[in-house]
Amino acid sequence: MFKHIEFVKSVFKLEDLPPPEFPEIAFLGRSNVGKSSLINAFLNRKKVAKVSSTPGFTKALNFFRIDFKFYLVDLPGYGFAKVPVEVKKHWQYLVEGYLKAVRDFRNLVLIFDIRRNPDEADIQLVEFVKHLKKPHCIVLNKIDTLSFREVERQASVYQKTFKPNPETPLFLISCKESKGIPQLRSHLLSCLGFKNN
Repeated sequence: MFKHIEFVKSVFKLEDLPPPEFPEIAFLGRSNVGKSSLINAFLNRKKVAKVSSTPGFTKALNFFRIDFKFYLVDLPGYGFAKVPVEVKKHWQYLVEGYLKAVRDFRNLVLIFDIRRNPDEADIQLVEFVKHLKKPHCIVLNKIDTLSFREVERQASVYQKTFKPNPETPLFLISCKESKGIPQLRSHLLSCLGFKNN
């Protein structure tokens, strides 16, 4: 498991990105999908990423250096956040600029609330990531809030919409119950070229 987790910096301007000296994985989702909880569960820590009851709390690209081996990047959420239009545009500039930057990018974790059906913004996001040919995976979070049959039904909706495959797998996750976390961790470490200890 991870031993040394260090917050590096919050990036509000693309010119302030840290040097790409480590491989990187990034987490992205709507502002209320449990992104911070997922990051903390992945790292097996409680308070690395700040969990807020206010949607849109993450306003910058937050870089964490893990065991001096890779960067974990917490990207600003999209959709639903009650913020001014100019702030949303800045977030879009940050996320798109980061994904287009020349870096040792290994995987993007796209997080969705399994209770919601994917909408146009979700579809556009996935299409954008595919267009950039960025490696990514799909996480359907908060499965503990639904029955087994409901989880199956919603997972089927996302599978039909996003068509996951071995290169872009889909994970069913409950941070609260730690379901699916070991599988996601193993996948991301494999993308980084590391073994899961």
